[in-house]
Amino acid sequence: MSLLDIRVPAVLLRIDRNPFHHGTLGAARSLGRSGVEVHVVADSAGSPVGASRYVRQMHPPPLPGASPDDILAVLRRVAGGIARPAVLVPLDDASAIAVGRMRDELAPSYLLPSMPGGLAERVADKAELAAVCASTDVPHPTTLIPDSPAEVADAMRWLGLPVVAKWSRPWLLPAGSGLRSTVLVRSVQQARELFLRTGEAGSRLLLQAYLSPGPDRDWFFHGYADHSGTVRAGGPGRKQLAWPRGAGLTAVGCWTPNTQVQALAERLTGELGYRGIFDLDFRRCGATGRYHLLDFNPRAGAQFRLFADSAGLDVVRAMHLDLTGRPLPDGVPMPGRAFVVENYAPLAALRAAPGGRELAWYAADDPSPGRVMWAQWCRHVSRRLRERLGTTTAATPPLIPRAASPSLTDNEKASS
Repeated sequence: MSLLDIRVPAVLLRIDRNPFHHGTLGAARSLGRSGVEVHVVADSAGSPVGASRYVRQMHPPPLPGASPDDILAVLRRVAGGIARPAVLVPLDDASAIAVGRMRDELAPSYLLPSMPGGLAERVADKAELAAVCASTDVPHPTTLIPDSPAEVADAMRWLGLPVVAKWSRPWLLPAGSGLRSTVLVRSVQQARELFLRTGEAGSRLLLQAYLSPGPDRDWFFHGYADHSGTVRAGGPGRKQLAWPRGAGLTAVGCWTPNTQVQALAERLTGELGYRGIFDLDFRRCGATGRYHLLDFNPRAGAQFRLFADSAGLDVVRAMHLDLTGRPLPDGVPMPGRAFVVENYAPLAALRAAPGGRELAWYAADDPSPGRVMWAQWCRHVSRRLRERLGTTTAATPPLIPRAASPSLTDNEKASS
């Protein structure tokens, strides 16, 4: 018998067009294995997620840059087809922010955590996060927000080179602009050029002190703050391999006890009155040993399945249980457990894992998404190589239809 109330379906929402978002598949499998009916509102073109046996139905998502009214219309249409209340699980920042804004309009069709109004948007905004950290005494890299090209130069001199440049609201970056959510800049000229594209980016440019990466320095914490504010499920993890190296999403992660990271996460969410799933990124300063909060993602991180405990509880299942009024089981943490994203770390997927391991794409009970992923990934890599070598011409037919061609988004850092 399932611990979850299988009478209540789940709707997974993702506006981002990344076809290789393994967190969506993880959520579908987690809930589907428990007997929950799973609907996915996301781009299905070229995505392996739709091949999962645990997905009841894929629904067309809102278009990139859709208005709140457009997003609401899509969710109401999905709710009308399901015809009973469902747990709504946002899987990217844009979705989480939109849902937070429309919470009242979405009820009673969807069950949602009682989040303070505007909080999801506040913590996802990189500029606001700096202020949040200052008010809660959580370490955060020194962050400056220039208002002119001259202030860009002043900030670069103050912070020293290199500097991390971030757009405060990366979910607003237009597709095809070439702008990335986070860039390591090594000259004043490079930073000025970015600043001059502020209008195009749709949000302010932040210049942030660079904390150099290194062994044992990159950490994350996933959790679910229940209706009482208690952090359940999840835990602290260490990023063993990133893609791209040193600055990207978690390709290999390990569940690793860390009392300092856990205390920071629990104190921050408690003081903010946060409710729901969250994903925090930390980097330990090599000089001081302090853990600095780099990102606060108000949704499930792509590697959330790393933290499935002895009772099978993860943050997505915790959310479903809490919102349907069911008790959460007290499982035992499983430190040493690993999570590997095969297309970014294929060799790690082949190595032995004494502490246990979960792969992002392959699963014995759900093999089809893994097969589809490798077929699509090979096409994607081949296309990218052709583009870089300059051998792709307009007369060359695409390997797969353009609408289904998988491409990595500029905002993949935010989905880690």
